[in-house]
Amino acid sequence: MFLLGVVLMVIGVAISIALHELGHMVPAKKFGVKVTQYMIGFGPTVFSRRRGETEYGVKAIPLGGYIRMVGMFPPAPGEDPNRVRASSTGRWSQLVDQARDAAFEEIEPHEAHRVFYKLPTHRKVIIMFGGPFMNLVIAAVLLIIIACGIGLPTQVTADVGSVMPCLATSSGSAPKTCPTPSPAAAAGLRTGDRIESVDGVKVSTTTGATKVIRAHPQQQIPIVVLRDGVRRTLHITPALRTLPKTDAQGNPVLNWSGRTETIRGGLIGAGIGGTSVVRRQPLTDAPSIVGDGVRQTASVFVKIPQKMVGVFNAAFGSGQRDPNGPMSVVGVGRVAGDVTESHQVSTVDKVELLLGLLASLNLALFVFNLVPLLPLDGGHIAGALWEAVKRPIARARGLKGPIYVDVAKALPVAYGVSMVLLVMFGLLFYADIVNPVKLN
Repeated sequence: MFLLGVVLMVIGVAISIALHELGHMVPAKKFGVKVTQYMIGFGPTVFSRRRGETEYGVKAIPLGGYIRMVGMFPPAPGEDPNRVRASSTGRWSQLVDQARDAAFEEIEPHEAHRVFYKLPTHRKVIIMFGGPFMNLVIAAVLLIIIACGIGLPTQVTADVGSVMPCLATSSGSAPKTCPTPSPAAAAGLRTGDRIESVDGVKVSTTTGATKVIRAHPQQQIPIVVLRDGVRRTLHITPALRTLPKTDAQGNPVLNWSGRTETIRGGLIGAGIGGTSVVRRQPLTDAPSIVGDGVRQTASVFVKIPQKMVGVFNAAFGSGQRDPNGPMSVVGVGRVAGDVTESHQVSTVDKVELLLGLLASLNLALFVFNLVPLLPLDGGHIAGALWEAVKRPIARARGLKGPIYVDVAKALPVAYGVSMVLLVMFGLLFYADIVNPVKLN
């Protein structure tokens, strides 16, 4: 079952890559660009077949892909315009092509108009954005299937699961004696109470209740609870304590070193849980669901430097892996295998978790590829947009003839970015082997 989960995820990744490259190829062919190759994977070619002017094939390692468009870069001044530098949409194949002194492709005079670099700006952007857009579409479809087809667990109550007789000291150590009861015990809060509102704010989740409580340290606030069918109003004064900082979903926020950030807030000494039910979300919620997914993924990428420090500490020290942090394909495969192998997870939940993993991966590919640096798709988009800005300025200065932006001049940046990516992927690969993310 573990192997089945890994295989299913590999197939899902390969399909995602295939559709990503299809997102580049379809508009490229539509706009008349000559596409000579469409390849899934990298390494030795396992199978290929030529149809028309395009060779379609599969390579040995299905974790990458590319299409080769003729004339992605304009010829340098003085070069033969019928000999254009070869390149492709693949990350590493771009670097290999650009590193070769003889990386040129011959084009016939009657095909001179079919090169990528001569396209209008908007068509270049459409072609290069087409790949990441396909990843967004895949993620959106999967998220809609999960949320609107299967359903999401939704907490509908905030119930008191336990009441501590006394609190730990402000330093976090257990007190030797307990002369003063905890705020929850002092207010008369009991196990089984259902919290309906805190300080006048209606709550139905653990996060909602604790958020209000934390915002009122050393301030008396009313809490309305339902006990044995009777509503009661209790008055409670949260103690001031150092607490873990959490995001909107209740997950801990990590700092640059990979440790949980802390804040000063109110604590009452009660465990608050609740009842959850699986509910299908209406299709009208789909845009917000996808939008939240994109925002959460983008926030992870913004914090990549600090999260990688946490990964380093987990790989070479005693740190713990952040379950919401980055993983390599190895890590994703291991999680997929653990999900399918688990006997504590129902079949429906396994399907939902696997679809969620694949959706997260596609969201990551969407956001990652839009970073405006070569060799990523965003680097080519940025070059096309810069060309749109540069051209009218050049015309205003009286320059004649064709005006193109040669993004190949950013090759040193591309090498630097690629080296950083290699180090990052290597670290994630190693961490996913020695200290992988584990399911709770």
